[in-house]
Amino acid sequence: MIRSALLLAFAASAPLAQAAPASAPLTTISERSGFQTTGRYDEVIALCAQFQKAYPKEVRCFEFGRTPEGRPMLALAVSRTGALTAEQAKKKGVPVLLVQGGIHAGEIDGKDAGFLALREALENKVAPGALDKQVLLFVPVFNVDGHERFGKYNRPNQRGPVEMGWRTTGQNYNLNRDYVKADAPEMQAMLALVNAWDPLAYIDLHVTDGAKFQPDVSIQVEPVHGGDEALKVAGAALQKNVIADLTAQGSDPKSYYMSFDKEDDPSSGFVDSMSTARFSTGYFPMRNRFAMLVETHSWKDYPARVRITHNTIVSLLSQVAQHGKEWQKLTQEADARAAAMAGSEFPLSYRTTFNARTIQFPGYEYTREHSEISGGLWTRYDETKPQMWTVPLRDEIVPDLKVAAPLGGYIVPLADAGWVGAKLKQHGISFKVIGAGQMAAEVETFRATKAKFGTQSFEGHQSLAVEGDWGRERRTVAKGALFVPIAQPKARLVMTLLEPRGADGLLAWGEFNNAFERKEYMEEYVAEEVAREQLQADPALRAEFQKKLDSDAEFNKSPAKRLEFFAKRHASWDERYNLYPVMRTAQKY
Repeated sequence: MIRSALLLAFAASAPLAQAAPASAPLTTISERSGFQTTGRYDEVIALCAQFQKAYPKEVRCFEFGRTPEGRPMLALAVSRTGALTAEQAKKKGVPVLLVQGGIHAGEIDGKDAGFLALREALENKVAPGALDKQVLLFVPVFNVDGHERFGKYNRPNQRGPVEMGWRTTGQNYNLNRDYVKADAPEMQAMLALVNAWDPLAYIDLHVTDGAKFQPDVSIQVEPVHGGDEALKVAGAALQKNVIADLTAQGSDPKSYYMSFDKEDDPSSGFVDSMSTARFSTGYFPMRNRFAMLVETHSWKDYPARVRITHNTIVSLLSQVAQHGKEWQKLTQEADARAAAMAGSEFPLSYRTTFNARTIQFPGYEYTREHSEISGGLWTRYDETKPQMWTVPLRDEIVPDLKVAAPLGGYIVPLADAGWVGAKLKQHGISFKVIGAGQMAAEVETFRATKAKFGTQSFEGHQSLAVEGDWGRERRTVAKGALFVPIAQPKARLVMTLLEPRGADGLLAWGEFNNAFERKEYMEEYVAEEVAREQLQADPALRAEFQKKLDSDAEFNKSPAKRLEFFAKRHASWDERYNLYPVMRTAQKY
């Protein structure tokens, strides 16, 4: 494949391009090949054990889950603080940095870069002294089953390694859409790991898809656009510092995801955004913790990408060593603020405004021409001719939909308590089972005025979007229902999961679809009789019906809507239809 002269010179001069001798201890197959290939998962199993054997006081290799295909999910806890278990790290108050590779197992830079950075950090060749001040929790491969779906052509838009794994899991889940719904056993294991260790920062290592241009990596951090205000300041500093470190090492990092506003059209520029909680960078700010998405550029070759990922991990080790205690204090203060957010406004979603600024972006000369294959336009790049593009960047991100937090919390009815309780436990959210007998309570309920189901399956779910608002009602609360208090550190995550209009809540993922499906009907001939009885008995209803006929053309032309007007007013109408089962309460149980 064509490579720019600059990239070739840079990759050739980088030490990572040199093959390690076969006898070198704790080296990867990738390193020994000059970063042309990557090993299979049996190498991860072997290296995990070998690192622990070589550094028994500094490294603990452990299994934190099993994949659906029966493979062990492995992590390495690395530190010179003596905190090699979650309990020890919490007792000593040591900051934890979780670095995760291979969530998309074809994008495997993080595995090979992580083992290299780990070895050099233990040897004090990089980030000297950093492991004296933190625990590095390294997950070489998150999507293990996908990693073993090995092939040469799994990533046709990526330069190297020779063979690589697959994007999705053995059950075809995309783990980087699963942080909230946590369908995949792998994600459930990861959340258990996170709940146990409570990492200060979660680093998600990827390789981007997309066009051909010169910048080699994007570094996106949250909280920056959303989340706790004080953590946004610290998150921006973390992002700035890592970008500065990478720039000093010859990279050209960007702070936004480098995907064109319009598919395949460089002139359309870029749009930054605040990720929803299905993604790592949207999820961890809801836990008041930092998340970083590292996206090396797929058209850079594998030695260059591993070098950049390695440099990013080293920078993070140094940043956490320098600022970890300070950031720990900030997250603890953010937890306290979250626990006191009852009645405060919470942004359920964010949007990017249409305000754009013009930037200079290093690309290559390109043409947009008609394709006789597709019948549309296609873009052809000439990587021998660097070109500075003048393009728009929209990066002003503001809260969109805001909702006031409940004063007390949420009530999950008995009928849904089992599965919702299990989901809350997966996320480490506190709740209690209501022990009192059946009682009537003043609560807030959400009745949808409009419910729109997704037209096709996504990640095994039919999505649902609702319109409506909370209103006061008196409802029955049965013994065994759940009370989920808002007064807890994960209050933002509670609202993310349980608010009905959230982009990634349980309702949005289709978990409550049954409540919004009409199941009981009366035949049309019965509805005709009911309508006549109601019109005869109620002159005000007759006037309301006539007014709707006169003012609503769609209603006027629809026999079904006209009959439903009367069915809704009949005693047989299901009052639970379009009623969101979860309630809000000002009371604290």
